[in-house]
Amino acid sequence: MTSSPLPLVIAGPVLRHTQQAGFTLWLVTSEPADIDVSLHQAQQAQNSNTTDRVIQVGEKAFIHVLTCSPQSPLAANTLYHYQLNFNHTEQQQRWQSELPSLCYPGQNDLHFRVPAALSNVLHGSCRKPHHPSEDSLVRVDELIHQECEGGAQRPDLLLMTGDQIYADDVAGPMLQAIIQTIRRLGLFHEDLDEAIVDSTAQLDGHPYCYYHRQQILPQVATNTALSKLFFGAKKKPVFTSVNAQNHLIGLAEVIAMYLLVWSQSLWADISFNADEVDPDHQALFDREADIIEQFSKSLGQVRRALAHIPTYMIFDDHDVTDDWNLTHGWEQEVYGHPLSRRMVGNALAGYWLCQGWANQPDRFTAIEKLANENFTAQGMMNHPAFIDALFDWEQWHYQLDTQPPVHVLDTRTRRWRSESSLNKPSGLMDWEALCEFQHQLIGQDAVIVVSAAPIYGVKFIEVIQKLFTLAGKALTVDAENWMAHKGTASVILNIFRHYKTPPHFIILSGDVHYSFVYDVRLRFRRNSPEITQFTCSGIKNTFPDTLIRWLDRFNQWFYSTRSPLNIFTRRRNMSVHDRHPDSNDSIALLNQSAIGQMLIDPEIENVRCIALCSNGDTVEFPPELSEDETPAREQ
Repeated sequence: MTSSPLPLVIAGPVLRHTQQAGFTLWLVTSEPADIDVSLHQAQQAQNSNTTDRVIQVGEKAFIHVLTCSPQSPLAANTLYHYQLNFNHTEQQQRWQSELPSLCYPGQNDLHFRVPAALSNVLHGSCRKPHHPSEDSLVRVDELIHQECEGGAQRPDLLLMTGDQIYADDVAGPMLQAIIQTIRRLGLFHEDLDEAIVDSTAQLDGHPYCYYHRQQILPQVATNTALSKLFFGAKKKPVFTSVNAQNHLIGLAEVIAMYLLVWSQSLWADISFNADEVDPDHQALFDREADIIEQFSKSLGQVRRALAHIPTYMIFDDHDVTDDWNLTHGWEQEVYGHPLSRRMVGNALAGYWLCQGWANQPDRFTAIEKLANENFTAQGMMNHPAFIDALFDWEQWHYQLDTQPPVHVLDTRTRRWRSESSLNKPSGLMDWEALCEFQHQLIGQDAVIVVSAAPIYGVKFIEVIQKLFTLAGKALTVDAENWMAHKGTASVILNIFRHYKTPPHFIILSGDVHYSFVYDVRLRFRRNSPEITQFTCSGIKNTFPDTLIRWLDRFNQWFYSTRSPLNIFTRRRNMSVHDRHPDSNDSIALLNQSAIGQMLIDPEIENVRCIALCSNGDTVEFPPELSEDETPAREQ
């Protein structure tokens, strides 16, 4: 197949950090470019300055983080229009030919509003391209389109709360598309230590490339006396993902994945060839190819939406690898092997380049300096040192100065390790990180907190995870919940019980591949904070349907209002009321791919939680009870 000319802008612009002092755009160009951003409101030009931070990641791939700083502060809740201006005339002409695909009907440019008092917030996580459901990010595009047609105003912002990509669970056709993208853009390869290939360039065409990458991934000798006695010198995989057959290895693969899930521009020249995989996997390849093709067809709408709404992101495990930092033992094995350490570092580097950096660029000055030393026109010059710096970084969390403020937690890299066993789950945040978080809450009237995993989980599922943990099998059931580590559980619950806790507390989470809403109040306290947790997951993923129905049913049976089991939970001093989707009393867990929409009034007294499902359904979780009614169910 003959490739068409590369577009000038391969991916983006994605509207990122947006405040009255200015806004940030993330985009990728196929050649060096000097770009300014112009701004106007009501057809009046706004004087501004542009900072263009650029990292070259391939011969034809340049990541830009553009910050436009107006001379006068932007007005909140006012529609502004923006335009990319390339200083080279030929590039500007090419951009003008590419721009219409990003504009809504009747529009000639891109536009946004600065969020201030939040009343309409979108959030979601877990976007797996080869899951058979549709991509619910299309619902975001529909909301913005409706405003352009004279409908309701678009939401204030979009929070992507984890697993924006699946680096550890990749379909064969997607991996084939990734490899074609690496070739086409000349994404930089790297040398590897203690691997069966010397360079990531050798993965292309290797017999283990498709569906056999577990043969490439590192293994370690079993290290317990019993395992040696019964199994001799057998080895076990370092990575715990059950879907590691196509696990991404090099940074080039990670970057290519981001380009392919954020933009449609490269897909026209992607072709699938089942003959490149072994006969045993060709039927699976064909099934996955149909789903990936459908996924790619909606990317134009997704890209358009992300150019028009402020978007913030935080990682979870699949952005890097399954069970990332779940136990201290996992950390010792993964970071103790050069190849697995490099793979985790590459995924974290890809996260920084394509997600984390543009959340708040000024926070990453030190990382940006090292990146500029590493990424050059000749390739990566000091990649191990760059990865070491990312591992040492402790500022992945961030806050938004909106009303109410938004606190986005890092629940992956600052973990509270178990002191009693290498195989027990680590706490999602360590004592120091939790203390910093609590200090930030003091004096606030209301807050929105983003936690990748629900702080208040489904209790029956948590009990199952606890039983597996006691059997030494925490990795088997992904025992990553806030209650799994005694220290972390005690501190986070004490934060809610503290007398200086904000009276209005909203928690947004995902991770679990089903959606639910809890209203939480403190028992035995007259002035309890009002806590609402809205878990919405996944954007393009669901839980096994029959299994989640039984888990939902068992949870409502075993943890009903009068169940004596409630007194054995860590949150026994809290009343947890679930909201039933569309007032359906038979279920509490919604198992559909969806984007969550949270509508709040200025006093934060009424929090509406809505799931915008990928199949077009709109499901609301209405509060079931008024304050003076007897609760139907508590946990």
